[in-house]
Amino acid sequence: MTGTLVNTATVLAGGILGSLLGSGLSERIRETVMTGMSLVVIALGVKMALETSNILIVLGSITVGGIIGELLRLQRHLDYIGAWLERLTSRYPFLNRGSFSQGFVTACLVFCVGPMTILGSIQDGLSGDSSLLMVKSVLDGFTAVAFASVMGMGVAFSALVVLIVQGSLTLGSSLFNQVLSQAMISELTATGGVIMLGIAIHMLELKRIRLANFLPALVIAPLIVWISGIIQGW
Repeated sequence: MTGTLVNTATVLAGGILGSLLGSGLSERIRETVMTGMSLVVIALGVKMALETSNILIVLGSITVGGIIGELLRLQRHLDYIGAWLERLTSRYPFLNRGSFSQGFVTACLVFCVGPMTILGSIQDGLSGDSSLLMVKSVLDGFTAVAFASVMGMGVAFSALVVLIVQGSLTLGSSLFNQVLSQAMISELTATGGVIMLGIAIHMLELKRIRLANFLPALVIAPLIVWISGIIQGW
Protein backbone atom coordinates (compact mmCIF):
# COMPACT_ATOMS: atom_id res chain seq x y z
CA MET A 1 0.00 0.00 0.00
CA THR A 2 3.04 2.29 0.11
CA GLY A 3 2.53 3.61 -3.41
CA THR A 4 -1.15 4.31 -2.83
CA LEU A 5 -0.47 6.13 0.44
CA VAL A 6 2.19 8.31 -1.20
CA ASN A 7 -0.12 9.00 -4.17
CA THR A 8 -2.92 10.00 -1.81
CA ALA A 9 -0.57 12.33 0.06
CA THR A 10 0.70 14.04 -3.12
CA VAL A 11 -2.82 14.65 -4.42
CA LEU A 12 -3.86 16.06 -1.05
CA ALA A 13 -0.78 18.28 -0.77
CA GLY A 14 -1.00 19.38 -4.40
CA GLY A 15 -4.69 20.20 -4.04
CA ILE A 16 -4.11 22.31 -0.93
CA LEU A 17 -1.10 24.10 -2.42
CA GLY A 18 -2.82 24.78 -5.72
CA SER A 19 -5.92 26.12 -4.00
CA LEU A 20 -3.82 28.53 -1.93
CA LEU A 21 -1.82 29.68 -4.95
CA GLY A 22 -4.89 30.03 -7.12
CA SER A 23 -6.47 32.57 -4.79
CA GLY A 24 -3.94 35.11 -6.06
CA LEU A 25 -4.56 34.46 -9.76
CA SER A 26 -6.80 36.63 -11.91
CA GLU A 27 -9.79 35.15 -13.74
CA ARG A 28 -7.97 35.58 -17.06
CA ILE A 29 -4.94 33.60 -15.86
CA ARG A 30 -7.13 30.84 -14.38
CA GLU A 31 -8.98 30.55 -17.70
CA THR A 32 -5.69 30.23 -19.57
CA VAL A 33 -4.45 27.59 -17.13
CA MET A 34 -7.68 25.62 -17.51
CA THR A 35 -7.38 25.72 -21.30
CA GLY A 36 -3.79 24.52 -21.12
CA MET A 37 -4.71 21.64 -18.82
CA SER A 38 -7.55 20.67 -21.14
CA LEU A 39 -5.17 20.46 -24.09
CA VAL A 40 -2.81 18.22 -22.11
CA VAL A 41 -5.73 15.96 -21.12
CA ILE A 42 -6.68 15.73 -24.82
CA ALA A 43 -3.13 14.67 -25.70
CA LEU A 44 -3.15 12.05 -22.93
CA GLY A 45 -6.57 10.79 -23.99
CA VAL A 46 -5.49 10.38 -27.61
CA LYS A 47 -2.31 8.58 -26.56
CA MET A 48 -4.32 6.16 -24.42
CA ALA A 49 -7.03 5.64 -27.05
CA LEU A 50 -4.42 4.58 -29.62
CA GLU A 51 -3.61 1.56 -27.44
CA THR A 52 -6.60 -0.28 -28.90
CA SER A 53 -6.14 -3.03 -31.47
CA ASN A 54 -9.84 -3.00 -32.34
CA ILE A 55 -11.79 0.26 -32.14
CA LEU A 56 -15.06 -1.71 -32.19
CA ILE A 57 -14.23 -3.03 -28.72
CA VAL A 58 -13.86 0.54 -27.46
CA LEU A 59 -17.09 1.56 -29.20
CA GLY A 60 -18.98 -1.37 -27.69
CA SER A 61 -17.52 -0.72 -24.25
CA ILE A 62 -18.41 2.98 -24.27
CA THR A 63 -21.92 2.28 -25.57
CA VAL A 64 -22.81 -0.56 -23.19
CA GLY A 65 -20.95 1.03 -20.28
CA GLY A 66 -22.73 4.33 -20.85
CA ILE A 67 -26.13 2.64 -20.79
CA ILE A 68 -25.27 0.82 -17.56
CA GLY A 69 -23.98 4.04 -16.02
CA GLU A 70 -27.15 5.89 -16.96
CA LEU A 71 -29.30 3.17 -15.43
CA LEU A 72 -27.19 3.25 -12.23
CA ARG A 73 -27.07 7.08 -12.32
CA LEU A 74 -23.38 7.07 -11.37
CA GLN A 75 -22.88 10.73 -12.29
CA ARG A 76 -25.71 11.75 -10.00
CA HIS A 77 -24.18 9.79 -7.12
CA LEU A 78 -20.72 11.29 -7.68
CA ASP A 79 -22.19 14.78 -7.98
CA TYR A 80 -24.10 14.16 -4.75
CA ILE A 81 -20.89 13.24 -2.93
CA GLY A 82 -19.22 16.39 -4.28
CA ALA A 83 -22.18 18.56 -3.27
CA TRP A 84 -22.27 16.92 0.18
CA LEU A 85 -18.59 17.68 0.72
CA GLU A 86 -19.19 21.23 -0.50
CA ARG A 87 -21.98 21.72 2.05
CA LEU A 88 -19.80 20.16 4.73
CA THR A 89 -17.05 22.69 4.09
CA SER A 90 -19.33 25.68 3.40
CA ARG A 91 -18.60 27.15 6.84
CA TYR A 92 -14.98 27.57 5.77
CA PRO A 93 -14.96 30.12 2.89
CA PHE A 94 -11.31 29.49 1.96
CA LEU A 95 -12.23 25.88 1.08
CA ASN A 96 -14.90 26.90 -1.38
CA ARG A 97 -13.03 29.12 -3.80
CA GLY A 98 -13.75 27.99 -7.35
CA SER A 99 -16.10 25.14 -8.18
CA PHE A 100 -15.66 22.64 -5.35
CA SER A 101 -17.91 19.96 -6.83
CA GLN A 102 -16.47 20.29 -10.35
CA GLY A 103 -12.94 20.10 -8.99
CA PHE A 104 -13.75 17.01 -6.95
CA VAL A 105 -15.48 15.11 -9.78
CA THR A 106 -12.95 16.08 -12.47
CA ALA A 107 -9.94 15.20 -10.30
CA CYS A 108 -11.47 11.85 -9.30
CA LEU A 109 -11.86 10.87 -12.94
CA VAL A 110 -8.43 12.10 -14.05
CA PHE A 111 -6.52 10.49 -11.18
CA CYS A 112 -8.35 7.15 -11.26
CA VAL A 113 -8.90 6.51 -14.98
CA GLY A 114 -5.68 5.31 -16.56
CA PRO A 115 -3.29 2.38 -16.94
CA MET A 116 -0.88 3.58 -14.25
CA THR A 117 -3.65 3.34 -11.66
CA ILE A 118 -4.37 -0.30 -12.48
CA LEU A 119 -0.90 -1.56 -13.34
CA GLY A 120 0.81 0.33 -10.55
CA SER A 121 -1.63 -0.87 -7.91
CA ILE A 122 -1.38 -4.51 -9.04
CA GLN A 123 2.42 -4.31 -9.13
CA ASP A 124 2.51 -2.78 -5.65
CA GLY A 125 0.20 -5.46 -4.26
CA LEU A 126 1.94 -8.46 -5.83
CA SER A 127 5.60 -7.62 -5.41
CA GLY A 128 5.69 -4.59 -3.16
CA ASP A 129 7.26 -2.64 -6.03
CA SER A 130 5.67 0.80 -5.86
CA SER A 131 7.93 2.45 -8.45
CA LEU A 132 5.13 2.94 -11.02
CA LEU A 133 2.83 4.47 -8.43
CA MET A 134 5.67 6.71 -7.25
CA VAL A 135 5.97 8.11 -10.77
CA LYS A 136 2.18 8.54 -10.88
CA SER A 137 2.33 10.26 -7.50
CA VAL A 138 4.70 12.93 -8.82
CA LEU A 139 2.58 13.48 -11.94
CA ASP A 140 -0.66 13.60 -9.94
CA GLY A 141 0.86 16.00 -7.43
CA PHE A 142 1.74 18.56 -10.12
CA THR A 143 -1.61 18.00 -11.82
CA ALA A 144 -3.43 18.56 -8.53
CA VAL A 145 -1.62 21.89 -8.08
CA ALA A 146 -2.70 23.01 -11.57
CA PHE A 147 -6.29 21.79 -11.19
CA ALA A 148 -6.75 23.24 -7.72
CA SER A 149 -5.38 26.62 -8.77
CA VAL A 150 -8.47 26.91 -10.98
CA MET A 151 -11.13 24.67 -9.40
CA GLY A 152 -10.27 25.00 -5.74
CA MET A 153 -10.07 22.68 -2.76
CA GLY A 154 -12.41 20.05 -4.19
CA VAL A 155 -9.34 18.64 -5.96
CA ALA A 156 -7.67 17.91 -2.61
CA PHE A 157 -10.70 15.94 -1.43
CA SER A 158 -10.35 13.62 -4.45
CA ALA A 159 -7.38 12.12 -2.56
CA LEU A 160 -9.93 10.08 -0.60
CA VAL A 161 -11.21 8.46 -3.80
CA VAL A 162 -7.63 7.77 -4.93
CA LEU A 163 -7.03 6.00 -1.63
CA ILE A 164 -10.18 3.88 -1.96
CA VAL A 165 -9.76 2.95 -5.64
CA GLN A 166 -6.03 2.23 -5.63
CA GLY A 167 -6.18 0.63 -2.21
CA SER A 168 -8.87 -1.77 -3.41
CA LEU A 169 -6.86 -2.63 -6.53
CA THR A 170 -3.74 -3.23 -4.45
CA LEU A 171 -5.51 -5.46 -1.94
CA GLY A 172 -7.15 -7.45 -4.74
CA SER A 173 -4.03 -7.47 -6.90
CA SER A 174 -3.59 -11.25 -7.00
CA LEU A 175 -7.10 -11.69 -8.39
CA PHE A 176 -6.78 -8.91 -10.97
CA ASN A 177 -3.38 -10.19 -12.10
CA GLN A 178 -4.88 -13.60 -12.84
CA VAL A 179 -7.90 -12.20 -14.64
CA LEU A 180 -6.47 -9.35 -16.74
CA SER A 181 -4.41 -10.22 -19.82
CA GLN A 182 -2.29 -7.72 -21.73
CA ALA A 183 -4.96 -7.47 -24.42
CA MET A 184 -7.59 -6.68 -21.78
CA ILE A 185 -5.41 -3.97 -20.26
CA SER A 186 -4.78 -2.42 -23.69
CA GLU A 187 -8.49 -2.15 -24.48
CA LEU A 188 -9.23 -0.91 -20.96
CA THR A 189 -6.55 1.76 -21.43
CA ALA A 190 -7.98 2.79 -24.80
CA THR A 191 -11.47 3.03 -23.35
CA GLY A 192 -10.11 5.14 -20.51
CA GLY A 193 -8.51 7.38 -23.13
CA VAL A 194 -11.89 8.07 -24.71
CA ILE A 195 -13.26 9.01 -21.29
CA MET A 196 -10.25 11.32 -20.84
CA LEU A 197 -11.19 13.07 -24.08
CA GLY A 198 -14.66 13.56 -22.62
CA ILE A 199 -13.08 15.12 -19.53
CA ALA A 200 -11.24 17.62 -21.73
CA ILE A 201 -14.44 18.52 -23.59
CA HIS A 202 -16.14 19.06 -20.24
CA MET A 203 -13.25 21.18 -18.92
CA LEU A 204 -13.38 23.38 -22.04
CA GLU A 205 -17.13 23.84 -21.38
CA LEU A 206 -17.92 22.72 -24.92
CA LYS A 207 -20.58 20.31 -23.67
CA ARG A 208 -21.69 19.04 -20.29
CA ILE A 209 -21.05 15.30 -20.31
CA ARG A 210 -22.14 12.87 -17.60
CA LEU A 211 -18.68 11.34 -17.58
CA ALA A 212 -19.06 9.14 -14.49
CA ASN A 213 -21.81 7.24 -16.29
CA PHE A 214 -19.17 5.88 -18.69
CA LEU A 215 -17.07 4.32 -15.92
CA PRO A 216 -18.69 0.84 -16.33
CA ALA A 217 -17.05 0.82 -19.78
CA LEU A 218 -13.74 0.15 -18.01
CA VAL A 219 -15.19 -3.17 -16.88
CA ILE A 220 -16.97 -3.91 -20.15
CA ALA A 221 -13.79 -3.51 -22.25
CA PRO A 222 -11.83 -6.45 -20.75
CA LEU A 223 -15.06 -8.45 -20.61
CA ILE A 224 -15.52 -8.04 -24.37
CA VAL A 225 -11.92 -9.15 -24.94
CA TRP A 226 -12.54 -12.24 -22.79
CA ILE A 227 -15.76 -13.11 -24.64
CA SER A 228 -14.03 -12.57 -28.00
CA GLY A 229 -11.28 -14.98 -26.95
CA ILE A 230 -13.85 -17.64 -26.08
CA ILE A 231 -15.66 -17.20 -29.41
CA GLN A 232 -12.41 -17.39 -31.37
CA GLY A 233 -11.48 -20.54 -29.44
CA TRP A 234 -14.57 -22.27 -30.75
